[in-house]
Amino acid sequence: MNAKIQQAAQHTICLARHALPHPEPATVRVVATVATAVLAALTLVLSGCASSAGIAPHAKALEAQSVGVPAPAEPTAAVVSDRWWTGFNDPTLNSLVDRALADSPSLRLAQARADRASAAAAGARANEGPRVDGSVDVTRQKYSANSIFPPPLGGSYQNSGNVQLTGSWELDFFGRNRALLDAAIGNERAAQVDVQAARIFLSSAVVREYVQLARWMEQREIAERTLAQRTEVLGLIDQRVKAGLDTNVELRQGEGAVPELRAQLEAVNEQIALTRHALAALTAQPPQALDSLTPRLAGIQPIAMPEQIPADLLGQRADIEAARLRAQAASRTIDAAKAQFYPNVSLTAFVGLNSLALGKLFEASSSQYGFGPALSLPIFDSGRLRANLSGTTAEYDAAVESYNATLLSAVHDVADQISSVQSVARQLNEQAQSLQSAEQAYDLAVQRYRAGLGNYLTVLTAENTVLTQRRVDADLRTRTLDSQVLLAQSLGGGYTAGKNATVAAAQ
Repeated sequence: MNAKIQQAAQHTICLARHALPHPEPATVRVVATVATAVLAALTLVLSGCASSAGIAPHAKALEAQSVGVPAPAEPTAAVVSDRWWTGFNDPTLNSLVDRALADSPSLRLAQARADRASAAAAGARANEGPRVDGSVDVTRQKYSANSIFPPPLGGSYQNSGNVQLTGSWELDFFGRNRALLDAAIGNERAAQVDVQAARIFLSSAVVREYVQLARWMEQREIAERTLAQRTEVLGLIDQRVKAGLDTNVELRQGEGAVPELRAQLEAVNEQIALTRHALAALTAQPPQALDSLTPRLAGIQPIAMPEQIPADLLGQRADIEAARLRAQAASRTIDAAKAQFYPNVSLTAFVGLNSLALGKLFEASSSQYGFGPALSLPIFDSGRLRANLSGTTAEYDAAVESYNATLLSAVHDVADQISSVQSVARQLNEQAQSLQSAEQAYDLAVQRYRAGLGNYLTVLTAENTVLTQRRVDADLRTRTLDSQVLLAQSLGGGYTAGKNATVAAAQ
């Protein structure tokens, strides 16, 4: 920068030599002295110019291998289909998910945010090109008789007009506008990925609520079956009391068990209603729209899921991809903030018509035009540019750490869901044997009581055991399906990102 100033000073001396017809040596010495003084003054001022020195990001993006994800040799297809829920082979479930994806306000909200990001990118792209503005104005004015205009203009009323086109173009020598455009495009892509993430979350929520509704339907069936058994046993107790084989104590115990089970049945009906309402809300329907919906766990077929974390996990989760894109966009905002420390060069031109007499506005003699460059350089701004750079650097650090946190969470989420799927499958296998044993014990207790070889307390204990085992069995079958939904979601829900899944460091 100082070399350019020296060249400018030498150019000033040269112009002075040519401007004077017969320059005297003393005159030349004066001009040289003035130019040198200007050079020294500018050098002194520029020595205190705003500087970006000492401000740099600190955050480092995690490598995939460091968190247990092997790097794939090349991108592969998605681990799960983008319509993974169809694997449950339930047409009613498929129609509910399709309706939610078509009509959900939350999905439209995500799309609106993506459209806003697209508009911001279009605005940043427009800053790279020239701009032309037009203006037309007409003014009636009384000119002061004691101002710079002499009579007859001074003291008179005049109509003046101006028609002008003005063009400007900022020459992006240091890449500020380009960096801002790249950042805007990165944020636009991240917002578009957010739409896909919202789609995956919504479809998962619908499937999970549907599975929960099937669970409550199963629980209601268990409660109704148990109520029928208790009613049957109550009739048996009544017969034995009349025959003098039991007392009223057993009769009152049997009668008290029936209302208790009816209360449990009513609680299950409440949960069924609430789950239907939640499912209706997810699919953008009135609360009562799904009052007749009665899914069954037996009608939802489990789907096959991988047992290992996929090598290209980074490219198959929308949340990781969005975090990566935002980190890259934040790195470009650092570049834009650094570019503000350098000169800003622009070209401006105008052409138009201007006249004090409105009637002469469109005459050729009223034409005016001009062209010229402009340069601005921040010299002293009380630390505003450094504060802005520090802020954008901190935002980049935050974006990178957000990416790291998302990556860690994703890897652990997949590992957890795989473990849950495997564990629930083993639990369900053991639970089937427990349920079978409890059912056999209950049948034997009823037979012995009917034959007078056992008491009612044994029957009641066996009944409570079988009721508990039936509920546990229904819950485990529900967890089997729910864990598969969560695993499909954690594996990306069918999303496939670009080939590059690393965070670029700030320049």
